[in-house]
Order: sequence, then structure tokens, then C-alpha cells
Amino acid sequence: MLESAKQAYQKKLVDTRATSNGLQLIYEKLCRAPIYKWLVLLLGIPVVVWIYGLFLMKRREDPYNEVFHNVKEQLDAEGVYERLVSKYITQINQKHSFFNEQVHSANVEKEAKRWADEKYTEIINWEVEKQLHASGKQRITFDHVFTELLGKRLFVLLTFVPGVLMYVLMYVFGNPYQKFIVERLAMSVFVVIGVAFFVFTILYLSPFQPAANILGESATPEQIAAFNSLYGLDQPYFVQLWNALKGIVTFDLGTSFTGNENVADSIFRRFPITMVLAVISLLMAIMIAIPIGIIAATKPNSFFDYTFMFIALIGLSIPNFWQGLIFILNFSIKLQWLPATFSPDNWLSIIMPAVVLGTALTASIARMTRSSTLEIIHEDYMLTAKAKGLSNQQVLWKHGVRNAMIPIITVIGLLFGGMLGGAAVTEKVFNISGIGSFIVDKQFIPDIPSVMGGVVYIAITISLVNLLIDVLYAFFDPRIRTKMKHY
Repeated sequence: MLESAKQAYQKKLVDTRATSNGLQLIYEKLCRAPIYKWLVLLLGIPVVVWIYGLFLMKRREDPYNEVFHNVKEQLDAEGVYERLVSKYITQINQKHSFFNEQVHSANVEKEAKRWADEKYTEIINWEVEKQLHASGKQRITFDHVFTELLGKRLFVLLTFVPGVLMYVLMYVFGNPYQKFIVERLAMSVFVVIGVAFFVFTILYLSPFQPAANILGESATPEQIAAFNSLYGLDQPYFVQLWNALKGIVTFDLGTSFTGNENVADSIFRRFPITMVLAVISLLMAIMIAIPIGIIAATKPNSFFDYTFMFIALIGLSIPNFWQGLIFILNFSIKLQWLPATFSPDNWLSIIMPAVVLGTALTASIARMTRSSTLEIIHEDYMLTAKAKGLSNQQVLWKHGVRNAMIPIITVIGLLFGGMLGGAAVTEKVFNISGIGSFIVDKQFIPDIPSVMGGVVYIAITISLVNLLIDVLYAFFDPRIRTKMKHY
């Protein structure tokens, strides 16, 4: 009886949803995620208050109470509850008898009644739902009233202005891809705040004293106190932390301790240089590493495979600073082909830094491409594609490479994020005024506003890169797109 009621209810629910419009379906979906439901209600408070008043008026006509009372009387008359208690008492006694356990009869009856109460309530609720749907009626709840009103165009038009934020949120979350992107952006905000909190805490606990490092050993206690008062370093930890976080949110990063320059302006000047260097290195690595990795995977254990994997291992083992110095010694001093230091006006000066920074990246991507492609090649669906008559090239590029790209994209995203912060060594070797060398120069003072600003901007960029990587997952793997639609 209970199972048949469930099936009838579910079929009726499906039929009802088939006639619902977009806003109704979106709200029903949001109701299954409490945090989003409450966010929608919070953003649409003026509309929600009016709907709640209407709900209180309609609740007086709720048929649920009458049907519930009738169903309970009927089941009580049939002795359903007593049969449940008797059934559970028998089960509990059998269990204790099997394990040779002695238990008091009062405890057995108490436990059986608890189980019976839960089951009896479930049976009553399903019977009530069954009778309500059979009679074409529905229980009047706030969600039911809200969903019913969302199906009326006039209501939406009248409440659009006071509930514009609510409708915007519903529109965004109505599309699974938009919802996915918004959720990742919201997570990125928390990541940036967390990074800022830990960086500030580490700098605050650092044994280095900015005032003593900047003013020198000859500074008097009065000068140090004046310096700390000027930059707020004499304030409590939580006050300084709040000011730092507030500055990040308002993009007012303050002034640096050294040079008294605006931190935001300094970062805006330096960050694009590091970004350009990282992007050029990444593009170079992708164009070289992926073809080499695929070819090495299609010819495993060959001379080509061993040669390029050996070269990749060397690329992973070479320190950046040593490789940069060797490049300067040969290509700048001896051959005089390329400038030894970076100059924004000379595009040739970016070649050596990009190659040095991209060497380890190329080696890592090549090795990951080889291992991932080699694993995919031996999958059953690859053999099935060949059996259908597709050529080796079609099977490789249409089925193999596309599925092998997921771990490769992951590695690229992780390594690119490391390049932004790890480019400091390369920037120092080639005298590049980028964000990496900027943070290194400032952290030993420590120049808290400068370090905080640089680290936060790198964290924001890495979060955006990770968002792009997540979107690329869905582009390359249709299974992920299917999961997003049901997310």
C-alpha cells in the first residue's frame, strides 16, 4: 500500500512539473538546496512578506487537516499501529534471542513503539498525499503558494521591481552553467579572504620589525614609535587585520612602508609584466609539450619516446637561476643575439625569460600528456572505435586526445598558478620588475601592505585560472556537462 502511494504521488508530481513554467521549476529546484532557497527569500523580502500574508489567509482552507484526521481515524480503526508494534516486538525479541541476550520486556516494548511511531507517521503522510492527489487537491504551504504565484505572469510583472534581485538570482541559477560559474566565483572570494588572513597573520607574527629595518640601527625608540603610529602598527592584531581586509575589498591597499608609494599603482604596473611572461611561457610549453607527449605515447618504448622523456627529465632538473645565467652567458655575452636584461621596448628581451620559465613547465606537461594518452589508448572504447572501422588518426584525435586532456588541463592550471608566484627567481636573473620580484623584495622588511597586495592579486588570478580550468573540463568531457545539468 505504501509503495503504491509513493508511485502514484511521484507520477502526479512529474505530471505537475511538466505543466510548470521556468520560474516554477527553478524555485522547486532551489527548494532542494536550503541555502539557495533562503538566499532567494532574503533578496526578495518585500515580495516574500506579501506572499506570506496571502499564505496565512489561504491556510485556513487547507484540506490537509481534514484528510489527515480521516486517514488517522481509519488506520486506527483498522489497528495498523497495534500490528506494527506487535511486528517490531517480534523482530526485536528474535534478534536478542539469536544473540542470546537478556532484555527487559519494557525496554523491548519502548523500542518497538518508537519504531512503530516513525513507520506509522510515514504511512499516514503517504496516505494523505495519495488522497489529496486523487481528489485533485494539494496541501497549502508557503512554497506551494509561492510556486503557484510564480506561474502567473501578472504577479511577476507587478513584483519585478521590488524583487529584482530575487529574480536575477533565480535566472542565474536556472542555467546550470551560470550556476556553476557563480558558485566558483563565490568560492574564489572566500579563498582570497582566507589567503589574505593567513598572509597577514604570518607577517604579523614575523620576528622582523619594519620600523627597525627601514629606519636602521641608529633609529631611536621615539622614531620607531612614530613610524608604528604612522602606519598603524601599534594597533591590536584584529584592528590591523580588519583594516587590511577592508582595504582589499575596497581596492585601497594603502601605501608601502618603503618609498611611500601607492601599493595598488605599484601592482598595476608590475603585474601585467609577470602575466605576459607567464602566458608566453605557458603557450610555448603547450605548443611543444602536447604534440611531443602524444607522439611519445603512440610510440612507447621507442627511441623517440626515450629521447624526449630523457630531455623532459633534464628540463625538470635544471634550476631556473642556473639556466638563466647560462643563457645570458651564451646568448647575450658570447653570441650577443639577445639582450641580457628585460626591456619593455625590446620584444627580444622576453625570449630568454620565457624559455627559462617555460622549460620545467614544458617537461611536466609533456610527461603528463604521454602518461595520460598512453592510459587512454588501451581503454575498451578505443578498441571499439577501431573495430568500427575508424582510422588510427580519427581514433586518436577524436576519442583519445580529448579524453586524455582532463589531467593535462589540471596540471597546466596548477603549474600556471605556480608560475605567477614562482617567477621571482627568473625575474631577478633578468632584472624584470614583475610582481614576483616585488613580493620578494618587500617580504623581508616586512612591507605588509605591499606583500598583502601582491599575494592577493596572485590569489585572485589563480582563482580565475582555476575557474577557467573547471569550465574547460565541461568543454572536453560531456559526462561533466551532464552532471552539471543535474547539479
